[in-house]
Amino acid sequence: MKNCREEWYDKDKKVAVTIVDVTEAAQALARGHLCGPTSAYYLTKALAAVSLLGAETSEKDETVILQMKCSGPLGGFNVECTSEGTLRGYTEKKILDAFDGLGTPKDKMVLGDKQIQITRSVPGRILSQGIAATLDGYLVGSLQRKACIYLEAAVNDEVEILEARGVLVESLPDSKAMVSAFIPEKMSVASRNILTQMGLPRAELRKTTPLTFACRCSPDRAIAMLGALSDEEKKKELPPTLDITCHMCGKIFTVKTR
Repeated sequence: MKNCREEWYDKDKKVAVTIVDVTEAAQALARGHLCGPTSAYYLTKALAAVSLLGAETSEKDETVILQMKCSGPLGGFNVECTSEGTLRGYTEKKILDAFDGLGTPKDKMVLGDKQIQITRSVPGRILSQGIAATLDGYLVGSLQRKACIYLEAAVNDEVEILEARGVLVESLPDSKAMVSAFIPEKMSVASRNILTQMGLPRAELRKTTPLTFACRCSPDRAIAMLGALSDEEKKKELPPTLDITCHMCGKIFTVKTR
């Protein structure tokens, strides 16, 4: 599988498994933001996580937003997945010289203490919101679900996304199975092999959703930002053109001020 979300179900064990691959979206965003390898690594994992949570969307134009704030040098991230499977997002810091080029980063050193917030919304209305220390904590604590998430990313020193996968496994309320019994040993294989590793070789594919990078930014939105300047800012002499950067995807728009 590549750049999609697959939803599987084992009717005998009453276990649901969602598998995602976000390689292209992660690569596009890492390049757009000029990320170093450490930032790209965490952006990749965040995109995989929000893609898994995006399987819950049910309303038109619904969006799942996954935000993390942390005390470590990364600062945190903000990523989104729409009901159509489009992805965008960013990390607070793009270059971490103390960690880039040193292999797989250690969460404790790069993230420190952290808190995540998951928000589901449609334009003009928040559907739900939850805060937790971990994704599993959100699933178990806020949603009261027997579920857990596994994420796997690999990024080389040239910021090439070599792997961008995630798995969510959930034991349904009437199932006696423990989710801790279903652990994927390796995610960089075909979905059927992942399920076999987890002891779910009979699982059936129920749904497939393409996952792609897309941002809602546009030249018109960039121009509209000039109208949002304060009176004090408007009184200042502006240059003939301004470069406005979309913080969600890194794209730069050159806007005429007069």
